[in-house]
Amino acid sequence: MNDGQPSYIVGLDFGSESARGILLDAATGAEVAIHIDAYAHGIMDACLPNGTPLPPAWSLQDAADYVASARTILTALGKGRRILSIGLDFTASSPLPVTAESTPLSVLHPGAPHAYVKLYKHQAAQVHAEALSAAHAERFAHFGGRISGEWLIAKAAQMRAEAPALWGETARFIEGGDWMVWQLTGHEARSYGFATYKAQYSPETGYPDDLVEGLGERLAPPLPVGQAAGLLSPAWLAETGILGPCTVAVAVIDSHVVLPAVGAVGGGTFVGALGTSAAYLMLSENFQPLPQGIEGVARDSSLPGVWCYEAGQPSFGDCLGWFVRQFADDGDLAAGFARLNAEAEASRPGEGRLLALDWWNGNRVPHGDAALSGLLLGLTRKTTPAEIYRALMESLCFGARHVFDLMLSGGLRIERVLMTSGLAERNPFLVQMIADVFARPVEVPAIRNTTCVGAAIHGAVAAGIVADFREGAARFGAREFTCYMPRPEAVAVYERLYAIFRLVSADATLREAMHALGALDM
Repeated sequence: MNDGQPSYIVGLDFGSESARGILLDAATGAEVAIHIDAYAHGIMDACLPNGTPLPPAWSLQDAADYVASARTILTALGKGRRILSIGLDFTASSPLPVTAESTPLSVLHPGAPHAYVKLYKHQAAQVHAEALSAAHAERFAHFGGRISGEWLIAKAAQMRAEAPALWGETARFIEGGDWMVWQLTGHEARSYGFATYKAQYSPETGYPDDLVEGLGERLAPPLPVGQAAGLLSPAWLAETGILGPCTVAVAVIDSHVVLPAVGAVGGGTFVGALGTSAAYLMLSENFQPLPQGIEGVARDSSLPGVWCYEAGQPSFGDCLGWFVRQFADDGDLAAGFARLNAEAEASRPGEGRLLALDWWNGNRVPHGDAALSGLLLGLTRKTTPAEIYRALMESLCFGARHVFDLMLSGGLRIERVLMTSGLAERNPFLVQMIADVFARPVEVPAIRNTTCVGAAIHGAVAAGIVADFREGAARFGAREFTCYMPRPEAVAVYERLYAIFRLVSADATLREAMHALGALDM
């Protein structure tokens, strides 16, 4: 339809504590509006909404919050406007049990923890992941011979073992992103990206659904990323005031969705998506065996036609946030961050003689162990909060470097390093530190709300507004980049600190002690 009325596309990003939406001009790619909505119940790691206490290592969410945020955002961005497409990304793996009609079991059983969304941070399924990995390592060849307790299969195994009656009521065990697509369109449409990376789906063999009794019947075949899942339903059109028809794309993993937004649509680019947690993606046109310690690899799951190697840190920005909230928050969290950041930046690398391990929410690379915990070495009576803050920040950079080195040692060709998302955009001190630790130039795209833009590009491809992801990246993605060059004097110090970091990280006795502490029954 070409009646002169402007047309738009929307990208929705469902994050850890809030959802965010962006409205882009479909013809020019210009940003028109942004809207953010916090989840009413946030992250539930202490108790359920009715006060039911949660055990340690649990991290849940209420699926109703996702719908409420989507309704608020789509109304704010779309009312009275012609929206051609909606793309959405979601934290992963964040599955939930639902009925055949898509009703979350938490609606029917509000006092049952297993009825809620198990957020990607949920660590209580790790023991099930370890048991499955030990018994079926050969089934997980593309995932280093093991699965994570953060992934769908382990969380399904935990629910089946600990809440068999609820498992019996579960018609579908589904990722939060796929469930939101179901809500928007009125029918189930699973994402190939979620299926391959978080449920170990293979186009040759399907899901390894025999590993958990009844899992196969609770899953569904996935659709490729970049395809249409359906149209926004009449109910949503009426509720939000959006002028349709509006195509809804297949959902995407939040870290993967940034790729077209930052122009990473071909091989040779190492991309870090830095936020509450961090994910690192390496694109390659050719397959290489999975480097030791890297979490997974799949083809066509992030972008069509390329292999994407994935690894990550389960705690990144939230590690710094924890420290500021606990030790530097005088009623103004932003001011606390700014003060510590400035004080840390004023010091020299290694000046505090501290070292931290970035395992505040477990470790993905190289150990794949959600039961590990953070560590600080070198504390004295003279240690300052700013020195600890800097050590924590350095530990995040060392963890990222470890991922980078493992990919290099696995034979992957890395020509370019990009860091993107919230922390990279807001904290040049952090990005400079990454460049110094990596001893490589690091680029940051000059684009806001990268995840939202990437989601919008997925919607545009699905709706045929652009022919493919390259065209989508050119129209809607980043056009300028800031380059941070490594500083030789800092590189020299960080090489020494990084060597100590690797030594401590490899200490099996230390990891055993962490397990023993976590297992204390108090």
